[in-house]
Amino acid sequence: MTRKIAQIGIIAALYAVLTISLAPLSYGNIQFRFSEVLTLMAFFNPIFIPGLTIGTLIANLFSPLGIVDIVFGTVATFISVFLISKTKNFILSSIWPVIINGLIIGAELYFVFKLPLLLSILEVAIGEFVVVSIVGVIVFKSSIMNTKWFEKLVK
Repeated sequence: MTRKIAQIGIIAALYAVLTISLAPLSYGNIQFRFSEVLTLMAFFNPIFIPGLTIGTLIANLFSPLGIVDIVFGTVATFISVFLISKTKNFILSSIWPVIINGLIIGAELYFVFKLPLLLSILEVAIGEFVVVSIVGVIVFKSSIMNTKWFEKLVK
């Protein structure tokens, strides 16, 4: 139990720190939230879902979208990582954050900043696709997944 709590806390802290420290890239309609690579952890073990959700909540406390992003951005991450954890194919699982965040964050940008809806959805989805489906999948497949420490971490 202590190990699980520690894993949740570490993932939450990593997500929040990566997002906040790269703030100019992490928020807005054109965003490359590199912390989103961590959402792929849910594919390997659902224990990471609470940490990713909490990390998103903490990171979104600093969002220019305010309370809307704190609530709906956090819900978007929860839905994405839950769906990732239920998907059997690693590469296909990386598409969930693209779809979910594109729709939800794109809608947030439309309602809060009055940005064009379809353009906002597309811009967020493209950023997610680049970060999660391209960079994330490459990083996991080429280096992380084949290490002993990763095997130990996800079990």
